[in-house]
Amino acid sequence: MNNNLLLRCTTVLATILLALGLVTPVHAQSAATISLLDDAYATLAQSNHDYKGHRVRAMKQIDAALGEIGAKVSGKGRNREPQGTSDAQMRAAESLLQDARPALSGKALKHVDNAIAQINDGLAIR
Repeated sequence: MNNNLLLRCTTVLATILLALGLVTPVHAQSAATISLLDDAYATLAQSNHDYKGHRVRAMKQIDAALGEIGAKVSGKGRNREPQGTSDAQMRAAESLLQDARPALSGKALKHVDNAIAQINDGLAIR
């Protein structure tokens, strides 16, 4: 729920900045994409299970994707959660990454696709 609220706020802010001419459409789209990727990273960081290293590898791929588009991980998402909640967080992170995919290309898209694969591999482990 917090991810949707943050995405809506980011979208509203980008729209306002576009209307005022303070940013270009490319910058506005980039801000929303950065927010999605950062939220996905934070969502994975909250998970309390290792998923045999796939969660951490997915986080590294997201960090690399952010680096490709000139951004960094914000560092939010430091709370740990129970296993069932961790699984739900992994699925939520995958959803955020799927939402970010259309705005990405090149190496950044490849990193996001690799992160999605790591999440799916991690969720397959029990």
